Amino acid sequence: MPDSPAPLRGYLSDNAAGGAPEILAAVTAASSGLAAPYGNDEHSRALVAKVADVFERPADVFAVGTGSAANGIAIAALTPPWGSVLGHRTAHIDTDEAGAPEFFADGAKIVGLDGADSRIDPDALRAAVARRRGDVHSVQPSVLSITQATESGSVYGLDEIRELSRIAHDAGLRVHMDGARFANALVALDVTAAEMTWRSGIDVLSFGATKNGALTADAIISFDPALRTELSYRHKRGGQLTSKMRFQTAQLHAYLTDDLWLRNARHANAMAARLREGLAQAPGVRILGDLAANILFCHFPEDLIAGLLDRGYGFYHDRWAPGTVRLVTSFVHRENDIDDLLAAVADLTRR
Repeated sequence: MPDSPAPLRGYLSDNAAGGAPEILAAVTAASSGLAAPYGNDEHSRALVAKVADVFERPADVFAVGTGSAANGIAIAALTPPWGSVLGHRTAHIDTDEAGAPEFFADGAKIVGLDGADSRIDPDALRAAVARRRGDVHSVQPSVLSITQATESGSVYGLDEIRELSRIAHDAGLRVHMDGARFANALVALDVTAAEMTWRSGIDVLSFGATKNGALTADAIISFDPALRTELSYRHKRGGQLTSKMRFQTAQLHAYLTDDLWLRNARHANAMAARLREGLAQAPGVRILGDLAANILFCHFPEDLIAGLLDRGYGFYHDRWAPGTVRLVTSFVHRENDIDDLLAAVADLTRR
């Protein structure tokens, strides 16, 4: 019998996973023959139809190469340069995109709000949408951005999304969803894509696929036809209207076909749940926050962190507080990978 594959020991990010076989096959198929450039090809048209089917309504779809491009272009189409973007203080748009949303939006300001487990508190939003409205000396609240799933691995419930969207819309703000891990949140809630987006008040979605099996292929999905022209020009101006767009749209079509995106996300979430269950039994380990998707935050003793690093495990451990580690599972992690890490933790905490 062939030897079993060596355990995967990387938990830095789901970005570390490669491409799903179905998506690699779609790229190969798209490479055959000739196709019209700049999104005027059959693969891009098929993607628009597939998105309409999945989200249960027509939508404008703009393929992009990164989630940061999706966020920046989407937010720029929703706010004037003197506007502000309201998001959680830990939101990726504020902490991990090097000012890209402000750059794309010609200087609009991101304002961080509080809330437990990286979810915006409704009362904090109510205060923020009213703060200094009409004051020419202050940026004006223009957009609410919700991250789903959140940076800590928690997930907004539908009632939470609807309440936040209602507060924003009543104050004249538009609502953007950063869905870098959209599929992980969707399967965690066991709801439809329509229920988690436009039916709950989302105007524009940054639809992530790269973390869940695609190769540098994400998308902006707009449910408001009035934004079509501006998004089209911003998409081009932002350098995201690629000449060989079919290689991105073919990926996204394959991603949404036969529930590949949902199967991959369910598996990643299940691996995180298995990891959480095992770590909860380990001496000196403390689970931090809620786990709903595929990101797990824990507190590890410093000697456990050092011991795991010495054994070749990879994870973030120095970006938050001392002893705080983040472990991210993906669609390529297997049960034996998780059990390998748990065995190493058990061995190191026995000493």
